[in-house]
Amino acid sequence: MADVRVKICGLTRPEDVDAVAEAGASYAGLVFFPKSPRHVTVAAARDLALRAPVGLAKVGLVVNPSDALLDEIIAQVPLDMIQLHGTEPPERVAEVRARYGLPVMKAVGVAEAADLDKLDVYQRVADQILVDAKPPKGADLPGGNGLAFDWRLIAGRRWSRPWMLAGGLTPQNVARAVAMTGVAQVDVSSGVERAPGVKEAALIRGFVSAAKVAEAVPRL
Repeated sequence: MADVRVKICGLTRPEDVDAVAEAGASYAGLVFFPKSPRHVTVAAARDLALRAPVGLAKVGLVVNPSDALLDEIIAQVPLDMIQLHGTEPPERVAEVRARYGLPVMKAVGVAEAADLDKLDVYQRVADQILVDAKPPKGADLPGGNGLAFDWRLIAGRRWSRPWMLAGGLTPQNVARAVAMTGVAQVDVSSGVERAPGVKEAALIRGFVSAAKVAEAVPRL
């Protein structure tokens, strides 16, 4: 089997991009959401994306974006994928996918079994789905809160689209998450930071290494 593919989200500095590439991650996430401590301007994101080596996919995270914002981002930042991380309905996901001609990943928050129905809906219109922990009520951020959900809810579940697991992952628990769920892709943000929005190269290396070793762990 191929290695587990890793996405490191919320990069804000050139050295973050270097660390992600050197660690062997597959995706680099750039956040366009002003409330987030990981927010980057379009100009800064362009510089970071241009720094990424060939083979490292650049993913732009947006939350309920307007066409004007997406037009600005896509015109200036060489992205490989758009990540919709808000409350975008399926129709909006399909619209964004058609308008920009880029693969779209849709994040879906999960806290209980009833939330899984949304995954079946969004897999019909998105290229990938991100299974994330549902943010607590009143949270300012739709993701990146360092919270996990009960992975047993999706143990052995499969969808027709590629999917990625997020929410509360760290270098210490990612192997267990892979073993429990059988996921082939994982996403981390706060779990590899020394402070909100400040990535730590050693934690990035540790996370990617642990995720890849997890491929050999028997799937429970």
